[in-house]
Amino acid sequence: MSEWSQGEIYESYVGRWSRLVAAEFVSWLDQPPGLKWLDVGCGTGALTSTILASAAPGEVVGVDPSEGFVGYARGAVQDDRARFEVRSAAELSDEAFDVVVSGLVLNFIPERVEALRKMRSIGTTVAVYVWDYAEGMQLMKYFWDAAGDIRPQDRELDEGRTFPFCNPAGLEGLFAEAGFADIVTRPIVVPTLFESFDAYWTPFLGGQGVAPAYLRSLDPATQAEVRALVESRLPTNPDGSIELTARAWSARATN
Repeated sequence: MSEWSQGEIYESYVGRWSRLVAAEFVSWLDQPPGLKWLDVGCGTGALTSTILASAAPGEVVGVDPSEGFVGYARGAVQDDRARFEVRSAAELSDEAFDVVVSGLVLNFIPERVEALRKMRSIGTTVAVYVWDYAEGMQLMKYFWDAAGDIRPQDRELDEGRTFPFCNPAGLEGLFAEAGFADIVTRPIVVPTLFESFDAYWTPFLGGQGVAPAYLRSLDPATQAEVRALVESRLPTNPDGSIELTARAWSARATN
C-alpha cells in the first residue's frame, strides 16, 4: 500500500524528523574519521548528509531502490565524498565497507535477515534504526488509533501491528538470526513540534508512506471522520501548537 518516490513529500512527512534521529544515531556510533560508509535505503539523504557533516568519513555510498529518492538525494547532498546508486537491499554488491548503516528502512525490506547477513558480509560495523511504531512514534500512533476506531476491520494495517519487531527484542532477534553477536540496542527520542493541526495533518495527504497511502485509499467522508477524531485527541496547546515525540530503536553490532 505504501508508495515511496517523491522526496519533497516524504521530507514533510517524516524525513525532517529522521534527520534529528540520524544526528543522535551517528553520534552514538562514534566512528573514527576517514572510514568508508554504506547507507542502505538512503532515501532523501538524511542519514548520508548527517554522516558527512559529523563523522568525517572518507566516502559515503547511498543506495535506494527509488529513482525519485536517489534523484532528490543527489540534488540535496552536494559533497564529493558521497555517491548515490539506485539499488535495493537485495542487490548490494560485494564492495567492502567499514560501516554499513540503514535508517528507517529495515522494516520495509521483505527479506530482512538475508539483508542483514549481506550487510554483515561486507561491513565491519553494521547498525540500523527503526521507528517504534507500536508505542513511541506518536504522530503515527494518533493516526492509526483513530483510523482503527473508525474502521476496526483495518486495524491490522497499523504499522505497530505489521512491524511488531521494531523494538529492542525484535531487532536483537533479527541481528542474532543474521549471525551477529554482541548486539547493542538503545532508544533515540526526538521532539516533533507542529505549529498547528494543519501542519500535523497536511503531510498525511501526500500519499508517501504507509499511513498517508492508507488515508488516500479511503473515501472523502471517512477521511474527514479520521481527521476529526485525530484532531480531537491530539494534545493541543492554547496557541494551537502540538508537541509530540518520536522514538526510534537503534541496534548495532561489530564483526
